[in-house]
Amino acid sequence: MSLGDTIRQLRKRKGVGIKAMAPEVRVHHTYLSKIENGYVTPSAEVLERVADYLGCDKDELMLQADRIPDDIMDILRTRPREAMDFLRDRFGRAATHE
Repeated sequence: MSLGDTIRQLRKRKGVGIKAMAPEVRVHHTYLSKIENGYVTPSAEVLERVADYLGCDKDELMLQADRIPDDIMDILRTRPREAMDFLRDRFGRAATHE
């Protein structure tokens, strides 16, 4: 599922329209529509406000937007081999069978 699909689904589940949600996350409704339709990728700040408003995990939205959270990026930069080995050992095989 794409970032936009996830946001749309969560927004609808919350029972709020795009024009009502947009000011709550401090963006214009046309920009929110572009996010939901995959035309733009929002900044980390906008993703955080959207996650807070929708009550979802901001890290999941960040990853769907192809953004790696800063704390994870720090781990990858300072201990790249160990982090990559851990991820591959822990999730590598499972990911290939899904």
